[in-house]
Amino acid sequence: MLAAQSTGSPWIGLVAGITAALLLALIFGWFTIRRGIDQVVVGTAINLLALGVTGTIYRTQFGKSGTLLSVTKLPPFLGRIDAVELLLLVAAIGLTWVLGKSSLGLALRATGEYPKAAEAAGFSVSRLRFIGVACSGVFAGFAGAYLALGISGSFAENMTAGRGFVAIAMVTFGRWKPMWVLAAALLIGFAESLQFTLQAAGVHAPYQLLIALPYLVALTVLVVVGRGTVAPAALAEPYVKGD
Repeated sequence: MLAAQSTGSPWIGLVAGITAALLLALIFGWFTIRRGIDQVVVGTAINLLALGVTGTIYRTQFGKSGTLLSVTKLPPFLGRIDAVELLLLVAAIGLTWVLGKSSLGLALRATGEYPKAAEAAGFSVSRLRFIGVACSGVFAGFAGAYLALGISGSFAENMTAGRGFVAIAMVTFGRWKPMWVLAAALLIGFAESLQFTLQAAGVHAPYQLLIALPYLVALTVLVVVGRGTVAPAALAEPYVKGD
């Protein structure tokens, strides 16, 4: 956001957001893949770090008054669809093919299911896991930057409001399949927009309940659809070459 305001270009802001997220992802990968530290612990620490750093920079640059920072939003591309939305749709389709058909994708899946098989096939488990973490960082950067530059055109502290944890739920009940995760994201997005529609329509309900609607939908779907979901066998397990 700061890069977009300084340069006047939302595209530069988008690149800056992706770069920052990629850096955090690589830090996460170093601690979890190279050092074998628990992913939940490292992930929590990085979340707190990101929240603290962004809040500190915001207050340092714009004070503590809560002034809302506004920048130029990403321009539309096709009607109301912008280039980032189109790119992410193409990415979901492309990832489905890569993970299901390509040798690299199959090897990457093997590092989460049975790392020894990937190693026996001549792949580096650590390198493949770093690739996976780096890709996730790029997409997380897209999501965060798009929230500020494509949806709101502004920044406020903790504006993600726990959406990252909802993303974990979407991956779970999407059964680690890109197109199913996309469908889950569309469902949560519909619930997100529905809360604003209901508020605008003057529905007589506590606004806190309407704000919580996307999270309630995510929790409900996770409980109902998530039954029987089997996570990758080696998910979050450190791997030492030769073990």
